[in-house]
Amino acid sequence: MKIRSITYFLHPKFPLDENALREAGEFLSRAKSVYESAGYEVQTTRLATIPFPKLLSDVKKLPQLARELENILPQIGVVYAALGPALIEFPESYEVIPEAIAASENIFFSGTMADKQNGISMQAVNACAKIIEQSSRITPDGFANLRFAALANVPAGAPFFPAAYHDDEIPAFGIATESADVAVAAFENAKTLEEGRKNLIAEITKHGQAIARVANSLNAPPRFKGIDFSLAPYPDDAHSLGKAVENTGIPKIGLHGSLAAAAILTEAIDRADFPHTGFSGFMQPVLEDSILAQRAAEGALTIKDALLYSAVCGTGLDTIPLAGDSAAAQIAPLLLDLSALALRLDKPLTARLMPIPDKKVGDATGFDFAFFANSKIMALDSAPLNPPFRDSGSFHIQSRVK
Repeated sequence: MKIRSITYFLHPKFPLDENALREAGEFLSRAKSVYESAGYEVQTTRLATIPFPKLLSDVKKLPQLARELENILPQIGVVYAALGPALIEFPESYEVIPEAIAASENIFFSGTMADKQNGISMQAVNACAKIIEQSSRITPDGFANLRFAALANVPAGAPFFPAAYHDDEIPAFGIATESADVAVAAFENAKTLEEGRKNLIAEITKHGQAIARVANSLNAPPRFKGIDFSLAPYPDDAHSLGKAVENTGIPKIGLHGSLAAAAILTEAIDRADFPHTGFSGFMQPVLEDSILAQRAAEGALTIKDALLYSAVCGTGLDTIPLAGDSAAAQIAPLLLDLSALALRLDKPLTARLMPIPDKKVGDATGFDFAFFANSKIMALDSAPLNPPFRDSGSFHIQSRVK
């Protein structure tokens, strides 16, 4: 198990407050050192800001902000930053995101489609779909969409990117784990589901409490938000959430029974005793998980399956490879479904979709990236919406969670 990120949340001002950014860098350097001394590998340190529409008086300055922040990151020893989501209340904030993605390499972005205050905004759903379509053409491999996620019912304080953002003047920090291997090991030799679940709860509790003790020992601002103990994978079988599902007794993830396994794994995180934040669930990024990538390539795992599992698990749809000609009007209905799930079940969900230029369904992906496992382009069973959905503004869906 590793720490995927120590994420520092702040209001950086604009023009950027370089003193505040240096303080963030100094804290992250110290925290990284303390965690490594405690035996945890820390992969990255990151910054997440308040939503950029609240930071900028003119959202058209977003590319400038992205470039300026990216130039500062190496000086303060930080790898990545997220500039928060475009907001439903600022409809003009969505259209500038592709330009800002193109203007930077290590800055992440997101866009809100649905929240409790506004319900589902069809304008925002369509705007996020358009961002995905436009960003797919920034580079020949479609890789730019790695840095954009469409958000549904996602609160501030989740330390995983691209969804991370802040909502306060006071700095804070949170921990994101890379812990699919814990789930793989918990069920590997378990004779019963209950034995595997107890193993997993015990390991998550042990590591969660140890990580929290270190956080509290830092003993200074910023305040500690908690741990997002999502079972994030690395693209080999020992660190695959798909492998963890199959260790529960499912022959292949994607076959019936997989949803039950996803529910059991996610519930174990809920039962574990540690300070929760963010998604804290079953994470299913197809291109970041060797078994998910393999099952998607075989056709056992579909986009509809991943959407179905989102009903009982964690983050939603992640690193889904789509055909290069996937149009915004085809992408929007999938984002609509995700938004409806998020509000009806009162849970945070995101979509990070990756149309790949010149690829069609069934073609092999060809990424040369250490954190990706190659797969095949997945079928998007979608067509442009008709009225009244097509012409709707915003609408609310009441949660059935009491």
